[in-house]
Amino acid sequence: MHKDIKEILLSEEEIAEIVSRISKQISEDYKDKNLLLVCVLKGSVCFMADLMRNISIPFKIEFLRAKSYLSGSTESAGEVEVRSEIDHLDEYDVVVVEDIFDTGRTLQRVTEKMLQDGAKSVSCCSLLDKPERRAEGVDLPLDYVGKTIPNAFVVGYGLDFDENYRGLPYVGILKPEVYGG
Repeated sequence: MHKDIKEILLSEEEIAEIVSRISKQISEDYKDKNLLLVCVLKGSVCFMADLMRNISIPFKIEFLRAKSYLSGSTESAGEVEVRSEIDHLDEYDVVVVEDIFDTGRTLQRVTEKMLQDGAKSVSCCSLLDKPERRAEGVDLPLDYVGKTIPNAFVVGYGLDFDENYRGLPYVGILKPEVYGG
């Protein structure tokens, strides 16, 4: 799999620094609140796991599925399907944990759903921000962001192409010939 990577954007060490910085900020911001971390499956699992090990205050966790990419594609389908059944959401201040803020449609739809379902508050946390790809009409602030990256197709540390590369310990740019780009 490493041979398919054109360039490493975030090393393991850089990811650890990002996780440390964001987890400290979340711990401070939510020290007097009832925190619920909501992991957007599947790409955010690695980031969520590392955040969980570094947040120093009590919290609970939940998971939801949000799908916007067609299988085997690098382009968003445009519509976002959210599957979530979180009980007692009205008791929590929610931090939605996402792998990449790309078009923004997924995080916007997830945030809307959390608020509709009664969350006290919803903040957005993303390992990566790719502002060049933001969809028209998406005006959602990122409360916690790891790193802003260029418009390239990235994999690793949970991010995938056609369900592959998630286990790489870094975030790298996938060679275009691998995905037909």
